[in-house]
Amino acid sequence: MLKKHKTKFKVLITRCFIGTILLSGCSSIKKTINSKIEDDNLQNSFHGLVVIDANSHKEIYNLNGDKYFTPASNTKVVTFYTGLNLLPKNIPTLKYVVANDTIFIEGTGDPTWLHPYFMDSTAINWLKKQRTIALYTKNHDEQRYGPGWAWEDYDTYFSPEKSTLPFYGNVVTISNNEALEVSPKTFFDKTLVKDTTIKREEFHNQFYISPTEKDTLEVPFMTSDSLTKQLLETAIGKEIILTPHFPDSEKQMLYGMETDSIYKRMLLKSDNFLAEQLLFAASGMISDTLSTQNAIEFMLDNQFKDLEHRPRWVDGSGLSRYNLFTPKSFVQILQKLHQEIPEERLFALFPMWGPDNTVEKWEDPTTEPFLFAKSGSFGNNYNLSGYVKTKSGKLLIFSFMNNHFRIPSKVIRKTMYATLKSLHENY
Repeated sequence: MLKKHKTKFKVLITRCFIGTILLSGCSSIKKTINSKIEDDNLQNSFHGLVVIDANSHKEIYNLNGDKYFTPASNTKVVTFYTGLNLLPKNIPTLKYVVANDTIFIEGTGDPTWLHPYFMDSTAINWLKKQRTIALYTKNHDEQRYGPGWAWEDYDTYFSPEKSTLPFYGNVVTISNNEALEVSPKTFFDKTLVKDTTIKREEFHNQFYISPTEKDTLEVPFMTSDSLTKQLLETAIGKEIILTPHFPDSEKQMLYGMETDSIYKRMLLKSDNFLAEQLLFAASGMISDTLSTQNAIEFMLDNQFKDLEHRPRWVDGSGLSRYNLFTPKSFVQILQKLHQEIPEERLFALFPMWGPDNTVEKWEDPTTEPFLFAKSGSFGNNYNLSGYVKTKSGKLLIFSFMNNHFRIPSKVIRKTMYATLKSLHENY
């Protein structure tokens, strides 16, 4: 009996000892994180950080996890999850109905049509084989810009218009080295070499490039039904009809490239156009009317109904300052991603984040890649949400949000990297 009591006592002492070590370790990590976040450079702005263990779901750190922040491009994480839930393996690229001798078509929001990076021609090649084509463009409930987008960004590469049937990423590519080059060629006669600070007239498609400009410019063009018709006719080499109605018959679907390729590009390059169009396309899976708001409301009422803090979510890219998310919400969404997608696929799609920014190639020669995260930034805001692989073999999920600072963002990034690296090394 005495031996039995001694054994129980030893087990109890061992458990207490292990518990003390774990508590001490957690306490030490919290002190380390606190010391970095309490840096003098960060005292006059707003910060939030939540960290959990991906497998045990244990919360390791929480600072302002229930407070709302402006997420910027961290919103693309939410768009990514939406696409994974609503879109099939290959993106819907065109809906059509055959009536008599005419094929009626409507766009799905697929962003890859002759896109400068993807150069997808799936639908173009298919349409070349058709005879009479009628294009319907009224299958949407959308403005060309998202709510709260900055009006003065109309000629910047990161702010293309949204459309149901986009071509060339809805941008004109212009260079002027040995000679003026414009793509698509439709806009060549509407492009001038001129010393001016703007790249396009605000309300019509007149483009400019400085005579001293050495870089290739990407300038959004103004979309319209007539322009879409013109670009499509040029691409397929035949005339089409703009139709005010669509036959009341069951629609057939043509599919394009794999969505994983689009997700990867969107996350790595933080591509606003791809994000907006993916959310647009996702809405087409739940309704005949393409609508960003429909997709958002569906996700909030279904896949995101269990979030502790309901977001204010208005666009796919995060361009709008109307968006509001908490660090805890991002951690919960990232947790859903980890639970629903094999790690091999997840970390093949999620970008790496290095000491300075998102990278295609890891930049710290002294450390193995350990950060897979999506950044989000615009003036006075820098956020990062994703995963930390630790030296001990654990996986952590985090959201580190920083708003309203007046110091250079590189100072914020330096603090963030040091904080996350301490988790990698010590947890």
